[in-house]
Amino acid sequence: MKIAIIIPTLNERGSLPLLFAELQIIIPKIQSQGYELEFVIVDDNSTDNTQKYVEECAKNNLLPLKLIKRQEKGLATAVLRGFAETNAEILCVMDADLSHPPELLVKMAENIKNYDLVLPCRNMPGGGAEEWPFHRKLTSMIATDLVKFINIKARDPLSGFFMLKRSIIDGIDLSPIGYKILLEILVKGKYKNFIEIPYIFRNRAVGTSKMSGRIIGQYLKHLLVLKQWQKNLKQIKTLNEKQELL
Repeated sequence: MKIAIIIPTLNERGSLPLLFAELQIIIPKIQSQGYELEFVIVDDNSTDNTQKYVEECAKNNLLPLKLIKRQEKGLATAVLRGFAETNAEILCVMDADLSHPPELLVKMAENIKNYDLVLPCRNMPGGGAEEWPFHRKLTSMIATDLVKFINIKARDPLSGFFMLKRSIIDGIDLSPIGYKILLEILVKGKYKNFIEIPYIFRNRAVGTSKMSGRIIGQYLKHLLVLKQWQKNLKQIKTLNEKQELL
């Protein structure tokens, strides 16, 4: 069985050597569980030689790498492109900046055998974030609290770090807005169960955060669109139930 780890990139040349070094360490541990691994780098037209570096690493067999080059930009759509470019039965998404600890992939691979979704979680005992400034903690807290609007039970639904069985999104129209692809999957996916495992969100190793007011606006719009989708689905189910009674 294959696990494809989708890693979206935009000017991550500085962080990739550190990430790849950590991934090399955990690969044998995941392979020992009976998995084949593929790392799908989806690059949004970086200008810092990110693509060139990935190509060199692939040529030298540093990792089982596949590079997807895009002209457009957008994290969620990059993830969907990664999903489409692999035949793996298990899909995983993580950031390139080392904020998501690669060693946790070993535990995620163990748990995906028994669950449809594995969700690393900052908002549970044992989880958290390294030295976030107050404004970032506050923003994250408010954003997470707003998810109650769409009745999501996961405690860290805004994470960009997760693993899932492809079967839960087969045939599903995923059309995310902005960065939060996991929200789309949690609302629309056909999963029966999930597990949350604690982790510490690391500070970015190299470079700067891409958070902006535009991203916050996209997030709020995404919530509204998902809420409307839920209402439409409920109306369809109600209509079908009435027709069955006739």
